[in-house]
This record gives sequence, C-alpha cells and structure tokens, in this order.
Amino acid sequence: MSTARRDEPTPVDRLIAAYGSGPGINDAESCPLPSRENVAKVCDLVLTLFFPGFFTSGAVTQKDLPEFTKARIAALTTALRKHLHGTVAFVAMREGRSCDDVEATVREHIHGVIAELTSVRELVLTDVEAAFASDPAAADRATVILSYPCIEALAVQRFAHRLYRRGIPIFPRMLTEVAHSRTGIDIHPGATIDESFFIDHGTGVVIGETSRIGKHCVLYQGVGLVAWNPLAKDEHGELKRGASNKRHPDMEDHVTIYAGATVLGGDTVIGHHSVIGGNVWLTHSVEPYSVVTIKDPELNIRKRKGAK
Repeated sequence: MSTARRDEPTPVDRLIAAYGSGPGINDAESCPLPSRENVAKVCDLVLTLFFPGFFTSGAVTQKDLPEFTKARIAALTTALRKHLHGTVAFVAMREGRSCDDVEATVREHIHGVIAELTSVRELVLTDVEAAFASDPAAADRATVILSYPCIEALAVQRFAHRLYRRGIPIFPRMLTEVAHSRTGIDIHPGATIDESFFIDHGTGVVIGETSRIGKHCVLYQGVGLVAWNPLAKDEHGELKRGASNKRHPDMEDHVTIYAGATVLGGDTVIGHHSVIGGNVWLTHSVEPYSVVTIKDPELNIRKRKGAK
C-alpha cells in the first residue's frame, strides 16, 4: 500500500496557498465584511421595527412598544456600526484611501438612516395599501403583511436604498439579496421606487439598479426591468458600472406590467397609465395610456389518443 511522501503538499497546504490569490479570505483582523447570516439578522430587525409582532416569534402588546422599539433600534444601531465600519474601511483600503475618518463617517450614516426609519415605514405602508386595493384575494391588511412576499422584499429594499443613496458599499446589496433568497423577488438597492407599489405573486421579478418606478405601479410574476446591453464598455474597454450608467428602464405613474413581460434598456420609458401585456419583449419607450400586447399565438388543439 503506497503512502504520500512527507514533503508532498497536503490538501490543506494547497488550499491555504490558493487563498493567496483571488479574493483571499474575509480577514477578521483586517476590515471584515459582514456575513450573510448577520445581514439576515439586520433584515429581521428592520422588519420587526416596521411591523412589531408580525415578524417576531414572541407576542408584542401595546404596553411593550416603548421598550420593544428602544431595544431593537439599539440592536440595529450596533449591527450597522459593526457592518458598515467593515465595508466602508474595506473599500477605502481597496482604493488606497485613508481609513482615518471611517468611524466618523459611519456614525453620520447610521444617525441619518435611523432618523429615516419612520419615513421608510410610511412608504412601505403605502405598498400594503396598494396590495390590499389591487388584489381581491387580500382578505385584510394583516394578511398582506404576513403572507405577501412583496412586502418583505420592498421593506428591505426601501431601507437598503437609503444606505445605497449614502454611497455605502456592498452592504445594501447584501440586504436585498437576503430578501431575494427569501421571496424570489430581486430588486437592486439602487432602484428608485415611489409610493404605492404592488408586486403580485412576485416570483421571478427582477428590477435593475438604475430603474425608476413611479407611483401606483403594479408588476406581476416573472417581470424583468433589465439592461439591454449589460456588457457595454467605456473608451478604455472597461465595463460601465454603477448608477451613472443608466442601463434599466423607467415606469411612470399608474403603469401595470403583466406576467412574463421583459422591458429593457436605460432609454426605455413606459408612459403613465400604460399597460404592458404578458410575455411582451419591449426595447423602446411607449407613450402614456399605451396598451402593448403580442398577437395571440396560433393554437393547435387536438384530441389525445384514447380520448372518448
């Protein structure tokens, strides 16, 4: 029976050597980035602050609210301080900038985000109202909060969007990816979404970073607001990245897009009060009050063998 030579690298040795290339490790002694598990806990804290008693395992009473709210704001503040410090310092180091002012920057961001919690919640409440008003299957608003995936996805995205607007790296995208994994709804934190937005069913919906969505809009499952040419490059041959590269379409107020439709391109604008039918593939703008559908396919209906 042959044995490995003592000087031959073990699998452990080879892996450790491999960590020297690529992203390496998330070094806890350097500028550690948050784990997905910890980011999920932040999502949960945000949801419990927006809807006490709806996203918690324990019961909440009216008399509990002052202590409940204070404790969860303190927990959210602590979690944000830890995670944002790591992400802000990580990017500063990567870009060769000084990390001297990271702590002050993080404190400023957290103070602003916590102050905005009430206004973000008010926006999410308009989404609850939109769902209740748009869906005859919605028995009441409590059912919408408890069981409609769009509410969780939008609550997390609207909170993450406030972080994104402040230029905080990495962390906002991690928040929305947690919501994506839970709900099947993929909304980039950069997307700008006005009040009273409803995503019916929701599975497979994708909304890109530079999309802008107006008031009282409705999407059904499988709708994509996506880039027409996601691999566009600049004059140096590098991919155009970030919000400055307008890649995704816009929806004006009171637009409805039905299941399976795909709208593409940063120059594409769906005019207000328009309806986009199911399975439409749209790459150019349409005027307000437009109805866009595809022709009915030619169906071939026949009897199965053995049918009586």
